[in-house]
Amino acid sequence: MPTERHGAVSKISRGSEAALDGIRITTMSIVLLVDDDRDNLWALQLALESSGHHAVLAQSGREALRTLLHVVPRLIVTDWQMPEMDGAELCRRIRCQPALAGMPIVMLSSLPEPPDEPVCWSAFFRKPADLAMLMHTVNIFISERLASASGSGPAR
Repeated sequence: MPTERHGAVSKISRGSEAALDGIRITTMSIVLLVDDDRDNLWALQLALESSGHHAVLAQSGREALRTLLHVVPRLIVTDWQMPEMDGAELCRRIRCQPALAGMPIVMLSSLPEPPDEPVCWSAFFRKPADLAMLMHTVNIFISERLASASGSGPAR
């Protein structure tokens, strides 16, 4: 279940879910998936592509940063625990880049969200994540990004 303090997820938690039901993403959106576990990448890729998104995969935080030099996704979904660079450090580095600072980032972890960690992600899901809720959250963030890019309300 996502935390209730971040962006679109807090809207869901406060009762706006009915207003957001039926969101349809009319443009294929690129989502960057970052996880060192190939099975997790595959499962998330399948879920995203089944929902009409295009998944770009990275198996580490460093690979994700290299990918972001060439691909600008609408959203990033990252695992927390990875070798070399964890998901929290990846988030901090992304937030330091002005062109990417507003990028929605969904953090996944088998551990609870740490209370003492500075929050630089948009939503947090504990593994195993509720896939329907994760996809709903992804669609909300993408819809909001598309709406802000076009200057209109959420895409329906």
